[in-house]
Amino acid sequence: MDIPQIDVDAAAELQQSGAALFLDVRDPASYAAARVPGAVHASDATIAGFLAATDRARKVVVYCYHGHSSLGGAAYLRSEGFTDVASMKGGFAAWSGRHPHESG
Repeated sequence: MDIPQIDVDAAAELQQSGAALFLDVRDPASYAAARVPGAVHASDATIAGFLAATDRARKVVVYCYHGHSSLGGAAYLRSEGFTDVASMKGGFAAWSGRHPHESG
């Protein structure tokens, strides 16, 4: 399965416009410390609720630390019927380096 990837500048445009839901797959402490504003945290304990509550046609951008684990997360969402999913290239490290003022 080929997972689309999106760079942090394009992701920032989506975030600012509200055109995508951001899903953070990092550990809870990292999510609590800083995240893409408005991002939802996903873990083994919360993913079932996310799947049940989220429209599968909604655009979702998945991110992790450096953009590797998010590929697996995006593939999982696609396997669960999500149709518009991308992984953020470089992960939160790239986001915070490029958009530090937009890291909540």
